[in-house]
Amino acid sequence: MSGAKRGGGLLVAGTTSDAGKSVVTAGICRWLARQGVKVAPFKAQNMSLNSFVTLEGAEIGRAQAMQAQAARVEPTALMNPVLLKPGSDRSSQVVLLGKPVGEMSARGFFGASGPAAQPQSGAVSPGKALRGGRQEQLLGVVTDCLEQLRGTYDAVICEGAGSPAEINLRRTDIVNMGIARAARFPVVVVGDIDRGGVFASFFGTTALLSPEDQSLIAGYMVNKFRGDVSLLEPGMEMLRGLTGRATYGVLPFQHGLGIDEEDGLRVSLRGAVRESVVAPPVGEDVLRVAVCAVPLMSNFTDVDALAAEPGVVVRFVDRAEELADADLVVVPGTRGTVKALEWLRERGLADALARRAAEGRPVLGICGGFQVLGERISDEVESKAGEVDGLGLLPVRVRFELEKTLARPSGTALGEPVDGYEIHHGVAEVLGGEPFLDGCRVGSVWGTHWHGSLESDGFRRAFLREVAAAAGRRFVPAPDTSFGVLREEQLDLLGDLIEQHADTDALLKLIETGAPADLPFLPPGAP
Repeated sequence: MSGAKRGGGLLVAGTTSDAGKSVVTAGICRWLARQGVKVAPFKAQNMSLNSFVTLEGAEIGRAQAMQAQAARVEPTALMNPVLLKPGSDRSSQVVLLGKPVGEMSARGFFGASGPAAQPQSGAVSPGKALRGGRQEQLLGVVTDCLEQLRGTYDAVICEGAGSPAEINLRRTDIVNMGIARAARFPVVVVGDIDRGGVFASFFGTTALLSPEDQSLIAGYMVNKFRGDVSLLEPGMEMLRGLTGRATYGVLPFQHGLGIDEEDGLRVSLRGAVRESVVAPPVGEDVLRVAVCAVPLMSNFTDVDALAAEPGVVVRFVDRAEELADADLVVVPGTRGTVKALEWLRERGLADALARRAAEGRPVLGICGGFQVLGERISDEVESKAGEVDGLGLLPVRVRFELEKTLARPSGTALGEPVDGYEIHHGVAEVLGGEPFLDGCRVGSVWGTHWHGSLESDGFRRAFLREVAAAAGRRFVPAPDTSFGVLREEQLDLLGDLIEQHADTDALLKLIETGAPADLPFLPPGAP
């Protein structure tokens, strides 16, 4: 198979959100990397509370970090230049080139008019692109990033967002057809057949685009198919007759695809473990982990490494009674620390956590979850609530600063090396307890700002042994579980899906030469 020419690329769009764009993008990246092609992922704009910190200290979506790993390259801010982190139904923090530049309403960001982003201390110079609240002003920023990647890599595989046929947003679009038009990249539209109506979705998505946009829609890819592909073939032939466009692959429904999701309680790596019955506990007992599903939960992927351990059962909970049989309770990160604190109190979870601490039963707070376990929170930045009492389970006082901490710390804990990453506005003043990953521990209550620490295998096993001892469980961590190996296996599985079920020769031709020149127009086109 020949290598893709330098600067080639492809945009993976979807008929809907959650159609499988992230999976297909990662799969193409891994397949190309295995062919010796130097490839990079790219998503111009991402909306997610699951983020990651690159080596240069930039914040990007975790999905793009995962796709970079699939491509076997180091993630950078160029791969996700615009990240929106929702703080409510109507506003988000705007992260530009890896740094926060302000809060903005959805109307201000997407609309033709609206308030400018409220600046933050230390905002990077690209924040000027947000003046006036116009998303289209960012097109130059994202195309510059894409061009830099094209100058370095043989191929760039772009992921779209939502649907390219969001006709109310097309004028300001910078992530779907806007970026495809700017780069002259061919587009493959992915549809989730498990939802039904995939042929109508393919046809309708194409027919709602302008002639210029339609000229780049090269074809389609069916995702999550169950059954005999031969039964689908007549429909694909009819679709080709109606649209003049090929279907480039039919990917089977695959249980337990472990990827870092953009948002929501999707399965991520947990799915592979929950659906497996071949990994019983090493010891006599299982270990039950309850994760408090706090509002605006961020980086819930922190618990994936726990669920990767044989015999560890992870579930998300929102009621106090669900903590009763848990051996470990995790209070995860959140984009709204004060809001999460209120939610915990309203639902009786705060009292349940206090009882656990008094009884010596394990609790782990991560980032925002660490902050709520402290004595006092001073917040004039995120919630603007001022002084708020925390749960008082750890001797910590938190002060929110305008400057966001973005870091990749390393250290030791429980006698084992640990790596992590930090993303937070809250600065913790630790007033006592035992040191623990720049946070602290008091009895069976641990707190840290470090995300990703549980991916360090030796530390995770040592931590679980402490939890099991405190919980009185005869649980033994498996001696050979490697989260990194499991992650690589998942990424290889994505590459296998593309290699085995997609027309890879046709995909490579698209990447090298662009969309076919004779694609027909489907009426009515854009309004």
